[in-house]
Amino acid sequence: MFGGMGNMGNMAGMMKKVQKMQNEMKKMQDELKRKTVEATSGGGAVKIVMDGEKQVQQLIIDPSAVDPEDVEMLQDLLMAAFNESTKKVDNMMAAEMQKLTGGLGLPPGLF
Repeated sequence: MFGGMGNMGNMAGMMKKVQKMQNEMKKMQDELKRKTVEATSGGGAVKIVMDGEKQVQQLIIDPSAVDPEDVEMLQDLLMAAFNESTKKVDNMMAAEMQKLTGGLGLPPGLF
């Protein structure tokens, strides 16, 4: 059936590799949850620190950025800092994923 035991051995070996990679991915994801990124906007008027789960850990707003006459500017600064920090988390995760799967030649987006 399917060319003898050779294929079964290959399949078992492949399953072990997949299981090992899944364990490494879990470990990497746990590590990434603890890492943080920092993004600023408005020349540092707004600063966001975000963890690997995209949860904001710290939000700092310089009092000079708070102008009751120009709330839109503060909203724009917050959006810019939040979007930048989210992008940095995505880039950090992609870089770690590349380290883990780089040698396997897997198609992007498989995991």
